Amino acid sequence: MPKRALFLFTAALCLAAPIAAQAEDAPEAWTPTDSSIRATAAGISLPHSIATLSLTKSGEASNGGRGVDNYAQYVSQDGAVQATLYVYLPTYADASLAAHMTDKAVMERFGPKTRRTAYASAPVAGQADRAIRAVYDDAADGALTTAAGFVHAGRWIAKIRVTGPTDRRAEVLAGLDAMLAQMTLDDPASLHATAPARFDACPVAASKDARLTRTTGSGEAVPQEVRMPREGKDALCVRGSVTTAQGSYDMLQQVGRTDGAIIVPVDDSGTVLAFDPATSGTGYKLSIHMVGQTDLYGTYDRVPSPRQVAAILDGDDPHTAKASATAAYTATGEVTLVQANQMR
Repeated sequence: MPKRALFLFTAALCLAAPIAAQAEDAPEAWTPTDSSIRATAAGISLPHSIATLSLTKSGEASNGGRGVDNYAQYVSQDGAVQATLYVYLPTYADASLAAHMTDKAVMERFGPKTRRTAYASAPVAGQADRAIRAVYDDAADGALTTAAGFVHAGRWIAKIRVTGPTDRRAEVLAGLDAMLAQMTLDDPASLHATAPARFDACPVAASKDARLTRTTGSGEAVPQEVRMPREGKDALCVRGSVTTAQGSYDMLQQVGRTDGAIIVPVDDSGTVLAFDPATSGTGYKLSIHMVGQTDLYGTYDRVPSPRQVAAILDGDDPHTAKASATAAYTATGEVTLVQANQMR
């Protein structure tokens, strides 16, 4: 299991520490102009100055040199209000899911006094309902206000985080709203309509362990698309809870479907386990989606039990401890598939 879990969330919240201090600026990731900065491959731009915030740094948060995981940091003149734009390429892209996982992380990180005071669709770049806007008050025992925006454009997710002292709340919200309003895209038609995820009751799911029936074959092409409705279009439900050494995660399925895909979101930076009905029509194929990469595993005769999923996440399942193949994505869309016997 990749160790990138929660990196994006952690970097966004550590107000006193430099964001991704180990990353170096990558000229191919960002294209600066006199008045704006543009995520080159994604075609997403913001001005250098927005509300009371000014651009101070940009670079790659991880995957250095690939341009698939990029950040631009903004701060107020006194440094008290900080904002970050992340533009990243998850191989399972869903702004609604990114908002849900960030919401979960914020509420856990900032404690029981944190209040979610806004969580709804919002306009971006002049288009209605193309973003999700979230606001959290009384965070960190009342010391902070933090707000976030989530956008899905083409294959990319743009995530905005703005955080500052509670007495600067108006400035925090002005920063977020200005960043959403002043974001520009090379292709405005690439914006996906999105809405907060909706959850309903699931029927009781069988908890019987699954059997691994086959591994990824040498003729495997690029990963198949996970057949799960995204962007809040259909209600989801919790099929089961997975408890691991790192925390608890939900197994999600589409309401009303017993034969569809099952996903397990792991963090707020795009790591998702997916059990998708195999194209052969028999069994469920496991893939793990991350920023710029999908790991391909074998096919099970049924959806694995929560116990098995926990073992996969903890790296304790002998059948899925190693990927059979890895598909690496470039910022421009090319995919390279490497079989396990070619990996070093």
